[in-house]
Amino acid sequence: MQGKWALVTGATAGLGLAVAESLAGAGANIALHDLLEPREARDRLRSRFGVDAVSVAADLSQRSSIETMMDDLLGRLGAIDILVNNAVVRHFSPVETFAPEHWEEALAVNLSAPFHLVRLALPAMKQRGWGRIINMASIYASRAIADRIDYVTTKTAILGMTRAVAIETTRDGITCNALCPGVLPTPAIQGKIASIAASEGRAVDEATRDYLMARQPTGRFVAMESVGAMVVFLSSPAGQDITGATLPIDGGWSIA
Repeated sequence: MQGKWALVTGATAGLGLAVAESLAGAGANIALHDLLEPREARDRLRSRFGVDAVSVAADLSQRSSIETMMDDLLGRLGAIDILVNNAVVRHFSPVETFAPEHWEEALAVNLSAPFHLVRLALPAMKQRGWGRIINMASIYASRAIADRIDYVTTKTAILGMTRAVAIETTRDGITCNALCPGVLPTPAIQGKIASIAASEGRAVDEATRDYLMARQPTGRFVAMESVGAMVVFLSSPAGQDITGATLPIDGGWSIA
């Protein structure tokens, strides 16, 4: 992947950074995005992998901010060869008390932002005759959970967007796929499990085991590095004929 530029949104830490590290390990240059510019992560990628890396800040809930960011990146880099739509917001509330502003924010960041990033990245991809688009969906793109209507709705919709983009780009050397991770060891999830353990007076290890066994038959977290490895595979020559796919990485959750 040497000479390719990959843009990963929401990449200060967690899954976004893990994906960026996997791509950098395969030789890709990295553009890291987050709401606050991830300069430290950028510098670590440069020193650890010896690739070129840039960092940018943009509020993905604002179309003008997205357009400004992409204009800057395309002007500096020439093209975004690999686009990973990873940034996400989520809120927790029953439908009847769900704040309308939270709904609008989730639609903007989780759904409209990927659309705008794809439409802005596609012309240069088509000009080069090569491109990879990976949309981060979720296990909740295929099932529901209470009190998370924004997340379930937007992650379901991103699958339709993935198929629509894929079918329009089949003859352009471009692929577009969606990944559906299960439970990842993100700070948010680990904090949630710790809260459950505290409220029930249980050990965190015990609460973690029960939390995972109720969801993923493997009984363990999905490794963020595994998701990164799938992004690398889809971006490699071996992935050239996989497009429009929804690929679960969920420890068997979706088939249980």
